[in-house]
Amino acid sequence: MPAATFAQTPAAPPAPPTRAEAQAQQWFHLDAQTDGGVVGVSTNRAYQELLKSRKSTPVIVAVIDGGVDTAHQDLRRVLWKNPKEIAGNGQDDDHNGFIDDVYGWNFLGAKDGRNVDIDTYEDTRLMAKLQPLYEGKTRTSVPAAKRDEFDLYTQVKKTYQEKLTESTQQAQQIGQLYEQTSEVVTQVKKALNVSRLDTATLHHPPTTNPALLDVTTQLYRGITTMGFADAETVVAEMQKAAEHGKTGLDYSLNLKYNPREIVGDNPDNTKDHAYGNKDVTGPDPEHGTHVAGIIGADRTNNLGVQGVADNIRIMAVRAVPNGDEHDKDVANAIRYAVDNGAQIINMSFGKYYSPQRPAVEEAIRYAGSKGVLLVHSAGNENKDLDVETQYPSPRFLDGKTIPNMITVGASARQDDEKLAAEFSNYGKRTVDVFAPGVNIYSTLPGSKYGNESGTSMAGPVVSGIAAVLKSYFPKLTPTDLKRIIQQSAVPYHTQVLKPGTQTKVPFDQLSNTGGVVNLYRAVEIAQQQP
Repeated sequence: MPAATFAQTPAAPPAPPTRAEAQAQQWFHLDAQTDGGVVGVSTNRAYQELLKSRKSTPVIVAVIDGGVDTAHQDLRRVLWKNPKEIAGNGQDDDHNGFIDDVYGWNFLGAKDGRNVDIDTYEDTRLMAKLQPLYEGKTRTSVPAAKRDEFDLYTQVKKTYQEKLTESTQQAQQIGQLYEQTSEVVTQVKKALNVSRLDTATLHHPPTTNPALLDVTTQLYRGITTMGFADAETVVAEMQKAAEHGKTGLDYSLNLKYNPREIVGDNPDNTKDHAYGNKDVTGPDPEHGTHVAGIIGADRTNNLGVQGVADNIRIMAVRAVPNGDEHDKDVANAIRYAVDNGAQIINMSFGKYYSPQRPAVEEAIRYAGSKGVLLVHSAGNENKDLDVETQYPSPRFLDGKTIPNMITVGASARQDDEKLAAEFSNYGKRTVDVFAPGVNIYSTLPGSKYGNESGTSMAGPVVSGIAAVLKSYFPKLTPTDLKRIIQQSAVPYHTQVLKPGTQTKVPFDQLSNTGGVVNLYRAVEIAQQQP
């Protein structure tokens, strides 16, 4: 975006969105047949036509994430509260091993209340561990019993260096672009005397200044091409990207950085469960709060947004830092959720190395034995997961498909060449379904709202659908839920850009169902179950 300076008067801060304004931005609830071809999941239609006369039972959905803002106006009523725990008395009232776990548990915290915010990538942890052992050595010089570990080091060294290079470039390039764009947006708002540069304002700006018209035209084209509603969202996304690059360099890729000392446990001991604290919000609950709102933001109040599920209790389990999650924490988080009554677990996280994979798979099997469905986001690296494994994997180490896990890619609003989100991972064998994951409007910390994109947003759409099915049809098992969600996905044969490329492929070749999830169709199938 070009730099420019215009004379100006300060504008008033934008007012929070009304309920109608917020709902209007939640395109993923819409129906392709009744709402102008928008590839939503037909949430509103399902409630209006199929569910209005049915009774429902509460369903507990665990959100394993980076934290949830438990004070959010649109989440307070739908939060899970441990019925046997007395808040703030410093006692383990229900004897489950966790003191004051009223809303859930935080596996990234210390007993003194401190929390891990930014952690290293798994590549970094492995690099720090293996580099002193194998740097400068050849495979033939390593004992046969250690060659598998040497091969792992060779692979890790490559991916670590790739991330280091990418983060360096990102910090430099996006940082500069963010500063330039932010300045332009600020100056244009001043010149137009408006508080928000939405597409309507930019398309018909209140000015006759030729230079200003030229800049607003460029902004309008750029924002609409990217699919955003306003310039402020673009700037916010650029800022996050720039900060992510810098964070990667300073912390997540720093071989000497070890925040785990805050927790005070042995991260290699997967049998250890007695660590963490009660702070399920944590230092950065943005991601988890957004995810929670997609699943079940209060549909009965007259505030903000609406989640997919209408009779839900959201259990917050903090186990995902800014960086890569530890396998130990994931395993313990799954077990905590299961033991405390969760019927569905949303897992909007993932990584490409899993050094303690058996512990995670043991927890997944345990969840299956207790009737719990796991919903996992496919990842945002536009990779073919049939070729490269992302963890938690949809298959066990023995190659068998995990029956109680569903893997979700991200789709966009329109049935065109961009239907598959350009960032989404995919896989004809390993990704089960796609769900809306581009410009998803949901809850943010501080009782705010905003758009975010990612398979992290697509996963909770599916968790919400699963929760609705379980709520209205409580006899359904995890395998029933998975089967119905897959069978009800609407197939699309559109020629789309394969994520990360300019090559076109049929959309139905990117997942094993070839479709986008749909609540209306899922309820229709569930009604036919014995």
